[in-house]
Amino acid sequence: MQNKPRITIPIVVEGKYDKNLLKQLFDATVISVDGFGIFNSKEKQALLQRLSDRGLIILTDSDGGGRQIRSFLLGIIPRQRLYNAYIPAVAGKEKRKKSPSKAGLLGVEGMDRETLMRTLAPFIEVGEGVTLSRKNDAKMITKVDFFNDGLSGCAGAIELRARLALHFGLPPDMTANALLEALNLIADYDSYAEAVRVINSRE
Repeated sequence: MQNKPRITIPIVVEGKYDKNLLKQLFDATVISVDGFGIFNSKEKQALLQRLSDRGLIILTDSDGGGRQIRSFLLGIIPRQRLYNAYIPAVAGKEKRKKSPSKAGLLGVEGMDRETLMRTLAPFIEVGEGVTLSRKNDAKMITKVDFFNDGLSGCAGAIELRARLALHFGLPPDMTANALLEALNLIADYDSYAEAVRVINSRE
């Protein structure tokens, strides 16, 4: 049996089905927050705060509920200890459910193996470290780039950000800051610039 990719940073997901799927794919610590149960569970909050010394990867669904849980975690754990990972917004229904979610989108448990591998690729351990450690001389995408490229601070910026997010397989309704963080994690400056060029050429 082929060894599973190893992720040493704990992964936080919404429910047990998300956890079960990720445990099948990765050699990793995966913690379920039991959906909105995290809001009232002081014990689970304390556990996450303790584990956050090692950093935490937040991987919630791309619907409104997932955003609420992510926002809550960002409020109780120091921001510098968190890594935000995002699944794309894909319409559909998980096989075990009788009806789709309110948003009509697949959650983490509904993602295929390739999508999850791609989403968490920056965190997979390679040799002595993980791939999220960028080269010191790698050019970062900045807020200034977003402004100059029409992705913030001007009319039409929200639509352009949505198209850029979809280009990289990210949820289309991300804030400018969230999109910037995600792009610096999963892409490099050249691929960002090329994506902006392609999107603008379709105007």
